[in-house]
Amino acid sequence: MFLAKVTGSVISTQKVDLMVGQKLFVVEPLRINEQTKDGLSGTGRTFICVDTVGCGEGETVLIVQGSSARFTESTKKLPVDATIIGIVDQVQVGPRTVFKANGA
Repeated sequence: MFLAKVTGSVISTQKVDLMVGQKLFVVEPLRINEQTKDGLSGTGRTFICVDTVGCGEGETVLIVQGSSARFTESTKKLPVDATIIGIVDQVQVGPRTVFKANGA
């Protein structure tokens, strides 16, 4: 599993029937800021993920990849390699809160 920020969406009008109705998002993986250790920073990479939790652009989410991406009830028959499985409210490392969502 890893943390990522939703940075955009993907619209595809031509796709396999199993993917019709699935929301796809562009995400950038996040890591603890190496210099300050007090926040999250992007890795510069991007992935396309299927959304199973109703997230939106700008949110920090929890991602699974590989065979784990098909372990949810809604993805077990889908040809996917990356799935959004949670919306992150807070990340704490030791005594430090390194991320807190708005309103959390």
